[in-house]
Amino acid sequence: MKIFSRLYDWVLGWAKHPHASRYLAALSFAESSFFPIPPDVMLAPMALARRDRAWGFAFITTFWSVLGGALGYLIGMFLFDVLAQPLISFYDASEAFATAQEKFKAHGVWIVFIAGFTPIPYKIFTISAGLASMAFLPFVVASLIGRGARFFLVSALIYFGGERFESGLRRYVDLIGWLVIALIVVGLGVYYGIK
Repeated sequence: MKIFSRLYDWVLGWAKHPHASRYLAALSFAESSFFPIPPDVMLAPMALARRDRAWGFAFITTFWSVLGGALGYLIGMFLFDVLAQPLISFYDASEAFATAQEKFKAHGVWIVFIAGFTPIPYKIFTISAGLASMAFLPFVVASLIGRGARFFLVSALIYFGGERFESGLRRYVDLIGWLVIALIVVGLGVYYGIK
């Protein structure tokens, strides 16, 4: 079944939409404070569809992600009980949030940088930073560096990989899609089996 190749073509076409940059900005902002889907899922196909704008897309993603991170910080600082606690419960992230708080105590600003660069849910750390009353300027600087490094790396891989990358991805997109689904199912099985 070629579900993923059809989805891939749809996303590439959608990435050329005149308002795609606005949608990328909105997703980047939302993901840093409350939304579960990372902006890489839009950034990568947009950079692939318009390689001439790959660096601009990385900048948009970084800027709006850090702005969304600032909202997460404010939620943690002023609205934890009203907004953050229900979000943490909704995403069943109480353990992840407790771990984030421990990491904050041990590593401070470095954990914001690491969370910004890696696939760790960044919103958990933005809210934790506000709750811990971390100094705002170091939080923003660490976020800019971490998120910028991640999103510019995604754009660089696509920009320099170019048509070779695109043709390889197109050839194997269905296999990759099914492997990812299988890994998620196995991961969930292991996770719930351990609990």
